[in-house]
Order: sequence, then structure tokens, then C-alpha cells
Amino acid sequence: MNPYLILSEGEGRTANSPSSALPADTVADADLLDAYSRAVSSVVERVAPAVVSVEVHRRRTAGQGGGGGGGSGFVFTPDGFILTNSHVAHGATRTEVAFPDGRRLRAELVGDDPETDLAVLRTDAASQAVAPLGDSAALRVGQVVIAIGNPLGFHSTVTAGVVSALGRSFRSVSGRLIDNVIQTDAALNPGNSGGPLLDSRGHVVGVNTAVILPAQGICFAVAVNTVKLVVGQLIAFGHVRRARIGVGGQNVSLPRLAVRAHRLIQPSGVLVTTVESGSPAARAGVQPGDIIVAFDAQPVHGIDDLHRLLTGDRIGAAATIAVVRKAERLELSITATETA
Repeated sequence: MNPYLILSEGEGRTANSPSSALPADTVADADLLDAYSRAVSSVVERVAPAVVSVEVHRRRTAGQGGGGGGGSGFVFTPDGFILTNSHVAHGATRTEVAFPDGRRLRAELVGDDPETDLAVLRTDAASQAVAPLGDSAALRVGQVVIAIGNPLGFHSTVTAGVVSALGRSFRSVSGRLIDNVIQTDAALNPGNSGGPLLDSRGHVVGVNTAVILPAQGICFAVAVNTVKLVVGQLIAFGHVRRARIGVGGQNVSLPRLAVRAHRLIQPSGVLVTTVESGSPAARAGVQPGDIIVAFDAQPVHGIDDLHRLLTGDRIGAAATIAVVRKAERLELSITATETA
């Protein structure tokens, strides 16, 4: 049985059947659809040559999978830097990229960041085709977007849709929350990961990352403004510099009495379960059982807030961490260090 559904023209009027003139509003709609089609085609013609198929090889381990895998990526600088997802490139022993023109090149992993699910590769060859980075802050809900990738081995597949929502969040494979994510109904499938999400001018506004299953039409892309914050560090350091204080914890609700007594603006915090020996938290006097409620005068509702606050510019900088210990609120001086 043929697995493909062949779509044929509907029955009824034949190609030679006479038809009356189309109404003016129908003609106007057709003109709009033609303009939409031209816009999508123009974007694809310009950007598709910069979209690559990423093929990775991983070392097999006993009792676990290994071997091949892959996704999509795109050239974003003329000297051959390629953006893709961390979950596509992470842990690869060998990486190759295939261009639409048939070229296959070895690629080097320059750096990856599981926390934002972004990675940068590089080939030795310069590229004339580049997908320019745009501005995701200019996006609006309902705006047309275009995805190009290599789902299920079908190279240079194009889908289109709209921006369904902005400012979404989802968890990366590392467990950290990725903020300001773009939700779109442009169809994405396995193999689309790492491909560009484009606006109607052909500018990259996101990096396609995930879909919600078994739902249909709920797909996510990391916003390009997040990408811009990450790729410079990946190229310079191979990783993203983030601060750490050396505690393990969990989100916890605070009793109303404690919220009122300590004049907190939030009813929750981070219950410290472990403190690493010799860590910044240990040196500051943080103890298991403390509840972190603020860092550097910023309220901490939970672990995700603490992650957002521990950015690279906090490394080596003195700050104040506020904890509730039993019935007392303490302000402790702490200096964060860089994550390993």
C-alpha cells in the first residue's frame, strides 16, 4: 500500500467548464495570498542555502544507545559559524554538516550551552549564504513566521505559520528554565531542531527547539535576542559564564505569618537542602534549613529566580543574600564564583 496520500483535484467542474467572473472580494483575497506566497518564496530562496543538516556520531556505551543522530542548523556568519541546538550537538564524537548544494563538511563544536539549548559549530569553509540575525523584541503575536529545516531526513523542508504567543518558558534538558521563548504553529518535526525561525524579511527571529506532544501546532523556538547573548560567549569561551553560590534547594511556600513579619512581597522562597563545603554559600554562613528569600535586594520566589539572578556579571561581585532562619531574617554577605 502506498503510504502517501495523493491529493487530486475535486470532482465537479472540469478544467474546460465555463465559469463566471470572480467577485471583486475574491480577487482581492487571491492577491493577498499571492503576496503571501511571494514573500515566503523570497525568504526561502535567500535563506535556504544557509540551512544545513547536522549529522552527529556519538560513542556507544554499554546498555545505552549511541551511534548517529542529528538535526538542523544554519550559517550565521560569513566565516562559517553555524548555530544549532545543544541537544543536537552535545556529546558528539564527530559532526558533519550537509549543505543544500551537496557539500558535506566536517564541523567542530565551538561551544554549547544546555541551559539555553544552543550550540555553535564551525567549518573550515567560508560561506556566501548567511542567515542574518534579526530582533525578536520586534515580533508581534499573529505575525507570519517561516521555519526551514530537515525533518525526518527531508532536506530543506519549509513550513509557515504565525507567532502564537511570546514570552513563553520551557525547561531545557538541563532542567533550567528558558525564558522569552517564541510559540508558533509552524509545523516542526524531529530533525527541525536547530533550524531557523524567520520573519517575512528573512531575518532569524528564533532557533527551533521543541514541540509539545501529543498536541499539534504547539512548537517553540529560542528567541534570537537570547541567542545573541549566548553565542558571543560560546565563541569566546566555549561555554556561558554563570555565577554559582553552591547550594541545593527546593521551592517552598512561606507561612503567612512569616511573610508579614519579614515584610516580604512574595509568599515563597528556596529551602536550602545542601550547602557545598567551601562554597560561597558556606563561607557566607548559609545553612541547610534556611529559606532564601532575596538575592542582592531582588526577591527570590523559587529556584528559577535564583538561576536568573546568578548571571556572569555576578562572578566575583559582593552581594547580599537574605534568608529566613527559624523566626529570624538574616542578611548575609556573599561573593559568587563561576560555575565549573
